[in-house]
Amino acid sequence: MVQFKFINKYNRLISSIVLLPSIFYIILAGGHFFNFFLLICLFFSILEWSKFKSNKLIIFFGIIYLFFSFYLTYKFRYNDNQDNLLIFFLITSVCISTDIGGFIFGKTLKGPKITKISPNKTYTGFLGAILLSIFVYYLFLFFFHNELSTNKLINIFFVINLSILSQIGDLFISYFKRKSNIKDTGKIIPGHGGVLDRIDGMIFVFPISYIYLYL
Repeated sequence: MVQFKFINKYNRLISSIVLLPSIFYIILAGGHFFNFFLLICLFFSILEWSKFKSNKLIIFFGIIYLFFSFYLTYKFRYNDNQDNLLIFFLITSVCISTDIGGFIFGKTLKGPKITKISPNKTYTGFLGAILLSIFVYYLFLFFFHNELSTNKLINIFFVINLSILSQIGDLFISYFKRKSNIKDTGKIIPGHGGVLDRIDGMIFVFPISYIYLYL
């Protein structure tokens, strides 16, 4: 059992090292690379969502929402705002750092559980996720101060809300996983699980961010 956990963490680390630079390159490249990447993620997200043990109405509306979420993510990437790409990178980084911060702080400091829906989620992990996302925001602010300061909506309170929303998305998917008695939504990403396991926060963060910032 201990050996399996070690292998799983090793696979998780290797996958992250390979995936993160690749994803950021795809976002930066845009065009056919980004569009194809979105379509692949949408395909596997729908496939994984359809596996949940729930009534057909929930599955149907879930699939409709996934189309809606990915469409607004696409619109976000190609918005005409001059700082749009930087903001897209910032939001992506906040979601990723929220996931990493929650995992590291939760595993290291442990503490009381938040909910039975996801037994591994702790209050220390919740706060750690927010703290790391704030740290990432200040890194962006340090390197891109002029660009971010022109957009008054991009501030620390916005980032905190994004981190909280990302964690709510995580709990939302965790609820359906627990209800379906499965640990991961899939096995496509070694050490991480399925696509929905990795983008559970983003499918809520990006559409709401787009609506808030641009509509």
